Amino acid sequence: MTIKDLLPSVWRKDISPEKREYDHPFYSLQQDLNRLFDDFFRGFDATPYGTSGDRFGAFSPSIDVKEDDKEINVKAELPGLDEKDVEVLLTDNSLTIKGEKKEDKEDKGKNYYRMERSYGSFRRVIALPQGLDPDKAKADFKNGVLSISLPKTEKASQNARKISIKKS
Repeated sequence: MTIKDLLPSVWRKDISPEKREYDHPFYSLQQDLNRLFDDFFRGFDATPYGTSGDRFGAFSPSIDVKEDDKEINVKAELPGLDEKDVEVLLTDNSLTIKGEKKEDKEDKGKNYYRMERSYGSFRRVIALPQGLDPDKAKADFKNGVLSISLPKTEKASQNARKISIKKS
């Protein structure tokens, strides 16, 4: 063993800390397991062990977007909200749905008193194509479901062209 081997790797030029980390036999196993857990928790809008900070436990509504020749329909599931808690904004190239959920539960008994509060806000932005008629846009809120209809202009409907596919 030489004196050079006793020096911290930061001072040695031949081995860097980054290089040593990648050469470790368990490094690739750890990366594979991290990727596996990330893929598993991707659909739950939360990461394991609450590591996502603001997004853990946050309310994020489910949204369906459907398009046909005449219009674009957007449906958002907003359980526990009223129409006064939701705001819909339409710009030239996007639709924004935002709102805030506030809930207070109070339970009184002979020997106890319990009060629970939960708050959360959400914001979803949906990119839209050109050629929508904002003056004819409609929004309807019923039983916790927000339905938005965005009609297309006649010019936008006429501009659609079918492209033939050639076999190569």
